[in-house]
Amino acid sequence: MLGLPLALLLLLLAPPPPPARAAPPGNPPRPGAAGMGTTAGPPREASPRPPPTTAGPRKGTGTGPPRGAAPTPPPTTAGPPRDTGTGPPNGTGPRSLPTTARPPKRTGTSPPKGTGTGPPKGTGTPPSRGTAPRSPPTSASPPKGTTAAPLKGSAPPPTAPNSPRPPERARPEGGGPGGAAAPRKKVLRVKVVRKKVVKKRPKAPAKDRAAAPEPSCPPLGLESLRVQDSQLRASSHQRQGLGAHRGRLNIQSGLYDGDFYDGGWCAGREDTEQWLEVDALGLTNFTGVVTQGLNSIWTYHWVTAFKVQVSNDTHTWHPCRNGTREAVFPGNKDPETPVLNLLPSPVVARFLRINPQRWYRNGTICLRAEVLGCPLPDPAAPHARRGQAPPPDPLDFRHHNYTEMRKLMKRVNEECPDITRVYSIGRSFLGLKMYAMEISDHPGHHELGEPEFRYVAGMHGNEVLGRELLLNLMEFLCRQYRRGDPRVRHLVTETRIHLLPSMNPDGYETAYKLGSELSGWAMGRWTYEGIDLNHNFADLNTALWDAEDNDLVPHQFPNHYIPIPEYYTFANATVAPETRAVIDWMQRYPFVLSANLHGGELVVTYPFDMTRTYWKAQELTPTPDDGVFRWLATVYASSNLAMATDDRRLCHYDDFARHGNIINGANWHTVPGSMNDFSYLHTNCFEITVELSCDKFPHASELPAEWENNREALLLYMEQVHRGIKGVVRDMDTDEGIANAIISVDGINHDVRTASDGDYWRLLNPGEYEVTARAEGYQPARQPCRVSYRNVPTPCSFRLARAPTPGGSPPPPDSLRLRRQRLRRLRAQRRAP
Repeated sequence: MLGLPLALLLLLLAPPPPPARAAPPGNPPRPGAAGMGTTAGPPREASPRPPPTTAGPRKGTGTGPPRGAAPTPPPTTAGPPRDTGTGPPNGTGPRSLPTTARPPKRTGTSPPKGTGTGPPKGTGTPPSRGTAPRSPPTSASPPKGTTAAPLKGSAPPPTAPNSPRPPERARPEGGGPGGAAAPRKKVLRVKVVRKKVVKKRPKAPAKDRAAAPEPSCPPLGLESLRVQDSQLRASSHQRQGLGAHRGRLNIQSGLYDGDFYDGGWCAGREDTEQWLEVDALGLTNFTGVVTQGLNSIWTYHWVTAFKVQVSNDTHTWHPCRNGTREAVFPGNKDPETPVLNLLPSPVVARFLRINPQRWYRNGTICLRAEVLGCPLPDPAAPHARRGQAPPPDPLDFRHHNYTEMRKLMKRVNEECPDITRVYSIGRSFLGLKMYAMEISDHPGHHELGEPEFRYVAGMHGNEVLGRELLLNLMEFLCRQYRRGDPRVRHLVTETRIHLLPSMNPDGYETAYKLGSELSGWAMGRWTYEGIDLNHNFADLNTALWDAEDNDLVPHQFPNHYIPIPEYYTFANATVAPETRAVIDWMQRYPFVLSANLHGGELVVTYPFDMTRTYWKAQELTPTPDDGVFRWLATVYASSNLAMATDDRRLCHYDDFARHGNIINGANWHTVPGSMNDFSYLHTNCFEITVELSCDKFPHASELPAEWENNREALLLYMEQVHRGIKGVVRDMDTDEGIANAIISVDGINHDVRTASDGDYWRLLNPGEYEVTARAEGYQPARQPCRVSYRNVPTPCSFRLARAPTPGGSPPPPDSLRLRRQRLRRLRAQRRAP
């Protein structure tokens, strides 16, 4: 009974036995297989040696590394090798960048700087991911340069670095018996090699890392109406107003749902068999699709995923594939933001279908779309393909950002320095200069009797067509003047022309970065501060109409040159710097006629833009010069090729063609604080708004056709500045021009004033008029003036005699001297630079 405990006691006190087998010489040690978080990376070089045939230690049996071995940092996992199962040898080519795995929660002593966990070059093949035996994390990892853990089920292990061993023993180099200095020496060698690899790691050039996107094909023209309604079909629709013809990008719905002009296509059934089909009328290289949801102020519907199918005969349809699988494209997340999906590879076909697969869970299948594709020559097509040939004199037909716009204006100025001048009227909120170009035979100077004209574009930054048209107009006038075109030469010598291509440069840059198809309906419309410039001018209409209701006009309240309200001039007033710059521009130059170029419709509007009944959204509100405004609007609308087309489709829901493509602004929708109304009531300038295109941001490929649509209209409208009467109001004694003299026309309750030199221009339709001129300190003069149908102004000048004082004597010399000083100051302030 006593022998058994004594035997057990001796057995327990005996020292641990040595390892069963030693690793063969030359076999490198493997990494810490006992740590669960340690995963070896792929080898740098394929090794001819056979992989280890030993299994890792059992769970819970791992111990720390032998004395003198370097501790291991948190585990890392190298990225997969390129092309082959093993990495290339050192110096044979680039290798994949490693990705760092999440370190274990507990680690041992921090490793020395520059150490790593990957195996040294030339080691055996690592195990497959996830095949290493699991064991809890150890307090320290084995030395660097060891072999990866073998697969489960292999032969019994040789002596591993973390196997139990007598504490006084140290592992010799190569795994054999020997001294204790070898492991430290090997760790140092591995550290140096690791540092070298990091330094020599090849880096891709910047141009490779950020490859330029491939140029995409232009849109077919669903948004710009080049695609006709007959080219659109659908599997079903809820009602006529939600048919396939409404499935156009950025199409807008009316105020009420349920009419014939809703904001998109909606399928009649909710299943994955619905589709919207586009016929390109010929072989087309389709490259992408842009989608939106339904435009509505009452409901929310959009498609969240869809497929694309193509065909050449509408009977056999082929899905777009991403490899071997049918591609499913992500759709929209809201109704208005456009989403572009490029096809995995371009597909040549004639027909394309959008096949919704998923949609907003609280809505139904509704979408608007645009298709990108390049037309291919089709000898079987007898008809001409879409679009028009470029004009014989090619201009710079592309979209110009702020820098490119400046370069183009500078280039035009250098080509025609004798008739052009580039100047700035102010700065935007972000500090971009608002450049304008003057085109005249004496740039920089106002000539007596020569009217001043202006075009303004880019009030809404995302309505970009007007900007490009004005840049092209600069080029055109310069080149045609140099070629001796008589029409252009007469226009330039008899008119001082000002072109402002970008009133809202900050908004344009926002839309330009998104591009033609992705800027949507409103992105970039407002300034950087979020101000709509077309509602930001002083409201002078209300003050005028209140005075008219109280019979104060024109004796106690003026019917023109209405002063700006005091509240509008305060520093804290919500007035954009762009608006202040334009108002100052209006006050410095005696503009006679202007047009404000917009986009999103095909119509010309004229003042008033604000309804007289303040609570009405629409109301016919004409000006005293309604006949002149209607004529001016008709001139542009009738000479614009797109508007003049009889069978053109509606842009959205308003049929302006019934009224000659013109409309009173307030009768369309009220716009308080518009630039048109302000220009008419605060200055002499008559201004209209031209909505140039259904597409606010047409693709660059459509700019040549848009130039052809608007070229004649732009020239013809400028020539209307010479319609009516003009003259000079002079002092009868000194023969000097009288500034601020008032010109009144019988029967028209709107006057104009003379400029600093005493000259004036009054736009009138053909007819006989009684005209009166009066000025402070002078007796009024009156004479008849007849306006002919020729587009030549009728001279109608006046000489005013000084008014006698109440006592009958002439004014004293001091009063005359002060009046002359005032006139000189006024001329200095108003004379253009």
